[in-house]
Amino acid sequence: MKFHKIIYSAAAVTILLSSCVKETLDRKPLTQILDENYWRNEDDLRLFGNGFYTQYFNGFATGFTLDYTPVRGYTFNDDLTGKNAQTAFESSVPSSRASNLESAAWQPLYGGPTWDFAWVRKANIFLNRIETRVKPNLSTDAYNHWTAVARFFRAYEYSRLVSVFGDVPYIDQELTTEDLPILYKDRDSRGLVMDKVYDDLKYVMANMRENDQNAQYLNRVIAAGFISRFMLFEGTWQHYHNLDQARAKKYLEFARDAAEYVMTKNPNPFTRDFKSIFSSESLAGHPEVLLYRTYDAALSVTHSTLSYQNGTEVVGVDANLNLVRSFLKNDGTTWNGPGTLPIAGTEFSIANLALTRDPRFEASFMSKPSSNSATLLYGYKFAPRAALDYIGKTYPPAYGSSTNTSDAPVIRMGEVVLNWIEAKAELELYYGGTAVTQADLNRSINAIRNRPLDAEATAKGIQKTLPLVVNAYPVDNLRDADVPPLLWEIRRERRMEFVFEQFRLGDIRRWKKITYMNFNKPEYLLGPWVNLQTEMPALLTAAAATAKNVKVMKADANGNPNGTIVTYDGTNAASMIGFWMVTNASNRAAFTDKVYLSPVGLTQIQQYAEKGYKLTQTTGWQ
Repeated sequence: MKFHKIIYSAAAVTILLSSCVKETLDRKPLTQILDENYWRNEDDLRLFGNGFYTQYFNGFATGFTLDYTPVRGYTFNDDLTGKNAQTAFESSVPSSRASNLESAAWQPLYGGPTWDFAWVRKANIFLNRIETRVKPNLSTDAYNHWTAVARFFRAYEYSRLVSVFGDVPYIDQELTTEDLPILYKDRDSRGLVMDKVYDDLKYVMANMRENDQNAQYLNRVIAAGFISRFMLFEGTWQHYHNLDQARAKKYLEFARDAAEYVMTKNPNPFTRDFKSIFSSESLAGHPEVLLYRTYDAALSVTHSTLSYQNGTEVVGVDANLNLVRSFLKNDGTTWNGPGTLPIAGTEFSIANLALTRDPRFEASFMSKPSSNSATLLYGYKFAPRAALDYIGKTYPPAYGSSTNTSDAPVIRMGEVVLNWIEAKAELELYYGGTAVTQADLNRSINAIRNRPLDAEATAKGIQKTLPLVVNAYPVDNLRDADVPPLLWEIRRERRMEFVFEQFRLGDIRRWKKITYMNFNKPEYLLGPWVNLQTEMPALLTAAAATAKNVKVMKADANGNPNGTIVTYDGTNAASMIGFWMVTNASNRAAFTDKVYLSPVGLTQIQQYAEKGYKLTQTTGWQ
């Protein structure tokens, strides 16, 4: 069954159980599914379960929606820079931070949900109806599977809530308006909640079907991929935020084991090129994609993600020099390793980067500067190469506006194997786990690097990056002193693999590296190296007639920005060679560690108080 068909079949049940409006007429509706006579069999459970898909497996969402979407939604991280002052973290408690709706309300500064428990309630209703209504009509296998499905979605929502707020109230039953002590219970500890999540997910791994009618239905393999994500996040958060080392170990072991399960079931997935994952009209049968969302113009289910990487549309925040410098060279070394310095600034020209860096660079960015990017480095990871042929022309619906129909990867093997190797490395380095071997690197990082190149990349002379060798890790003079070389390279691999996707902000939050968001170094406010006179003469012509705010920064002998700024004055075109300075770009407002977690709103605290209960504010936000 295609994903879009699942979406539409679930609508009626979603509306029914999300409504809290009391009927004013006694006459029962003739066209609406009623709770009292709905829960009959496995087909009813499947239909209700499908209602969770667009919330958790949203892919590119629909239309111009930004929430939880790559390219346009996840833009608050250290990879991307915009013009003028960078978006600031919040600095005060909001008046309200809650919703009781099932819409995908979210917080871009935290990459997760608002204070909203509607989906927890929905999962608890699901579990209640399975147990009290449908169980007598189910086989043991069906009962176990659908209970696992409901517990998976409850665990998913609590994982997201905890990632944003830390401590949250844990509720595992359907409540009514009479259950005030539970409805207005204070926040439970993060550890208690995530232990409950852990228990739910253990049940999932033991009871969910490995296959359920169709590969696009939630099954144990797909769930295990997500489990590796949730448990890696929480295990590393517990470790680096120094909360509970026993829990950190337990969660990391589960992340490793869940990922291992997926890898065993799908042992050779990296047989197609990187770009095909993100720019294909159909992902059916793609060996690397465990779950994807299908779009269909005939059903008015379309998106806009591709159009924002079609070479023309402006995103407003784009890849900066800090990100560029993190990409490995295709010989497996860093730009500043032994024997590489001194280097010229031209090392960081876009044309040179495309030819010399890991091939994911060329697959993710246009190979020449573009004024449609704030940094001149234009991302097109989610657009097929053919989309660039329409620059300066009229785009067909598939490449423009909100009428895009390319399939969206929801979870893929590239993430699973990187979750696995990171969990193994954390366990080795800090919890007495077995040592990471060359075979482990070959199953994960090196398998990713060995993806085939598409014909266009091969024709350009792009080459695969050489394998990572255990205990012979690249020398990087910019490595954080508190991060061992193996973990540094795993983190680098994630950064190269997941550009424009959903992970970067979450990664630096769980590693307790929020200081990366302090753009106090030149490379955060710069783009790649450009010769404006030869590469972008039209930009200089335009600037000569306007504000003359085109600037570049020169480099020192080691290829680092040296602080020397050249401003275009209408006569010095030949001097406009250097790192592109993002127009008027400046650092974001100062922030403290309290921004690791979101505050709850004053209104929510007051609502508790009015009922005679207390809702504790997030640590640091009092």
